[in-house]
Amino acid sequence: MSGFLFVVPPLVGHINPTVGVAAELTARGHRVAWASADPGLVRRLAGDEAVVFPCAGPVLTGEDGVRPAELRGPEALKFLWERFLVPLAEAMAPGVRAAIGEFGPDVLVADQQAFAGGLVAERLRVPWATSSTTSAEFTFADALAGMPKVADWLDTLLHDLRGRIGDPSGTADPRFSPHLVLAFSTPELVGSGAGSGSGAGAGDRIRWVGPSMATRPTSADFPWTWLDPARATVLVTLGTANTDVGARFLAECRDAVRRRADRVQAVIVDPANVLGANGDRDDLNDMGEMDDKDDKDVLIRSSVPQLPLLERVDAVVCHAGHNTVCEALWHGVPLVVAPIRDDQPVVAGQVVDAGAGIRVRFGRVTAPKLGAAIDAVLHEPGYRAAAERIRTAFRASGGARAAATHLEELAIGAPSKEAP
Repeated sequence: MSGFLFVVPPLVGHINPTVGVAAELTARGHRVAWASADPGLVRRLAGDEAVVFPCAGPVLTGEDGVRPAELRGPEALKFLWERFLVPLAEAMAPGVRAAIGEFGPDVLVADQQAFAGGLVAERLRVPWATSSTTSAEFTFADALAGMPKVADWLDTLLHDLRGRIGDPSGTADPRFSPHLVLAFSTPELVGSGAGSGSGAGAGDRIRWVGPSMATRPTSADFPWTWLDPARATVLVTLGTANTDVGARFLAECRDAVRRRADRVQAVIVDPANVLGANGDRDDLNDMGEMDDKDDKDVLIRSSVPQLPLLERVDAVVCHAGHNTVCEALWHGVPLVVAPIRDDQPVVAGQVVDAGAGIRVRFGRVTAPKLGAAIDAVLHEPGYRAAAERIRTAFRASGGARAAATHLEELAIGAPSKEAP
């Protein structure tokens, strides 16, 4: 029996892929624990019984801690690193050290954006693996070879951070473990050359395990009988970190569906009630959601059981978040992607290059253009064929089971081999 400590940021999309891996390790008899700035979020996703060591750091709720919506490009990157990732690492480091001391892990599993995990593990000589919950990091790292000023700026930030919380003599990039990098995707989506260039320099230790799918706690009140089997169903979601900028886009999606209501219906996820704020929903129930009887074409919910719902939908319109994209493609569902920021443009490019969806402009797309894109992914067979090809690759890659095996091999000092 070995012990595995997962170090994760307080972000749903970075915790979800590790939940299945942790469950698989637990089922094999290993000890598993977490270190996080938001223990409540970890327990909500991994189960109330999860052992979580608390760390300092921001707990993101609503718009708290989210960068200004207008930031894009280099300004958004600067904000992300200087105002979130580096401060988060410094805040989490004491808690990670305490967790290592109390739990005694054989292997630490550090999220790619939880820098404290890798840096503290390096300092304390604990073997560690990277949990790469977005494959865009490989492409970004490779691209830095062509942006020397940006690369130097990031190197300086990481060097200074290592001096404060890690081993000043260390050399490992906390985004890419020198031992093992678990990538929750496959080359069929990412591209065959991702991670092999001079930027990431991690090609020989990347293990493409595909999405890690795990049962999640879900509400029992979703109105499954609302779904009309005679019409195509579209899921519209912008994830959990983009609720502050989604009002216009969600309204255009709603209008696009209503214009083709004879053949399409939509479930729209609206956690911040931005559609209601526009004055378009005066018939909400006590939960702040559209009553099922009031609209048979568009169902607006604050949350949905996404994995079970993906088994029943025909297309997904989303922000190109890595989790949502991979979960849709795991089910062979084609996409319309409208990236907003961060890694989303890269992931959207992967979807388009793979032939599994259409990209639209988040800030400018109109209902007619959205409708045309939805019609295309629903009715042009190439998009679904590409999505099904990726689904086959995802399911053959092993997911949580393969990731758990690689971690077991690291724990016993064996070289990690590609899963069959």
